[in-house]
Amino acid sequence: MNITHTAIEGLLILEPRVFADERGYFLESYNEASYQAAGIPNRFIQDNESCSSHGTIRGLHAQDGEHAQAKLVRVIQGRVLDVAVDIREGSPTFGQHVAVELSGENKRQLLIPRGFLHGFSVLSESATFAYKCDNAYCKDAEISARYDDPSLGIDWGIAANKAIISEKDRNAKAIQHIPHYRG
Repeated sequence: MNITHTAIEGLLILEPRVFADERGYFLESYNEASYQAAGIPNRFIQDNESCSSHGTIRGLHAQDGEHAQAKLVRVIQGRVLDVAVDIREGSPTFGQHVAVELSGENKRQLLIPRGFLHGFSVLSESATFAYKCDNAYCKDAEISARYDDPSLGIDWGIAANKAIISEKDRNAKAIQHIPHYRG
């Protein structure tokens, strides 16, 4: 697997080896021993999957405290712009984000450590999004920040009048009003 370090420490783009021929392709999307040998110590305990239509923006979400989650995200079908925002207290990159296109074609994965808000926008007609978490979800520990917070400056690649946003995400607070990550 090829590992690319982003401008924010701990946030990694992973590209698995893909074996393709006339039948299609095979890839190992996750192998704990291989990831640990590459210096990625997370033990993932839960897999999640969602399917969303073009223009959907999901996020920005995180879990706080003892319920914080690292995530390993990828797209099975379609294209998304995946975004991770650093909310680690005291981090020199606090409030900064990295945006990476993930797709069924490029097969990239993004490793998002604990202490990051996460979200994505769907750029294709639809997208099937899959991710692993290293901790179980706890509603009471959820943190949400506005996807369109001007202080973050995120270009989701979706026109504002075409964006499909849940009520929860539409009503999220600006980043300066959420608690700093305390994981």
